[in-house]
Amino acid sequence: MKKTIIYFLIIAFSQNILSQNNEYEKGLIDLAKTYKNFHFRGDPPSNVYEEIKSIPSKKLLTAKKFIKEVVTSNNKLLTTEFLTKPDSVTLKSLYIIRGVNWNMHEAEAKDNMAIVDSLKSEKTNYHELVSCYYGMLFSAIGNKNKPFDLSEVNLNLRDYNLSDDTEKGIFFLTSMRTFGTMIWGYINVPKPPNYKKALNYINKYPKYNGIKYYRFTDLNFKDFKLTTDKRKPKESYKNYYINKYIETLMYHSLCLSEKKKYRKEKDNLLLESILRNESYWKYTKYKPTLEKIFKKVKE
Repeated sequence: MKKTIIYFLIIAFSQNILSQNNEYEKGLIDLAKTYKNFHFRGDPPSNVYEEIKSIPSKKLLTAKKFIKEVVTSNNKLLTTEFLTKPDSVTLKSLYIIRGVNWNMHEAEAKDNMAIVDSLKSEKTNYHELVSCYYGMLFSAIGNKNKPFDLSEVNLNLRDYNLSDDTEKGIFFLTSMRTFGTMIWGYINVPKPPNYKKALNYINKYPKYNGIKYYRFTDLNFKDFKLTTDKRKPKESYKNYYINKYIETLMYHSLCLSEKKKYRKEKDNLLLESILRNESYWKYTKYKPTLEKIFKKVKE
């Protein structure tokens, strides 16, 4: 009799765990659908917020709050609550949500549950999870918070539960990747480039630890690999993000070169940023240009 009771307790416990897992996995897919449909432009209808709220999985409580803000215009993502790195379960959940979202954009998508299972079992580098979180966060800030103006914002990296220089560097470079895309079009699309509008955006960048963005130079952390494009294998974090960051610095320098009154500011940019540090040049396509610039400076 005692063995029978224990047997049924085990069965009941197993069924409860299975039910919780099913709720979690279904919730991931539901949140991915919401993210896919509303993270870029436009606000969702009110019933979507109710659908997010109704997702029962307790493991998704923080992810639900995050996705709710990501799909909302003029959201609260720049508050300490969301700038603070969340727990590991939430980081992995959002990584899976992003992966399912990518799958949903395919003309012939794979089964979403298969994607969930695959990403759940993947031994993802923790730093890639952190990068994914801040990538989603800052993309939403760029997409949803209009007009863009963070000139009065100071991002104090000591306040966001970032464990070390690697995580602080990820926070910085991932945010600057988003901010850099905002000026790319002004430099590359019109002929000639619209340096004035690009500089206007640059002047609205936030400060980091109380200093101008280009003076943040604590980027000498150990490299790691991550997925930057679903169509490609994992690649070097620094090859991708430092290259993009140096591109933004170079665009900034070009903008300042347009008028003599910016000469001192341009010199500050060149000498106070990572541009002068040759050890970073291997990560960028602008290495030949930087060699020429700093050869002239030395002369």
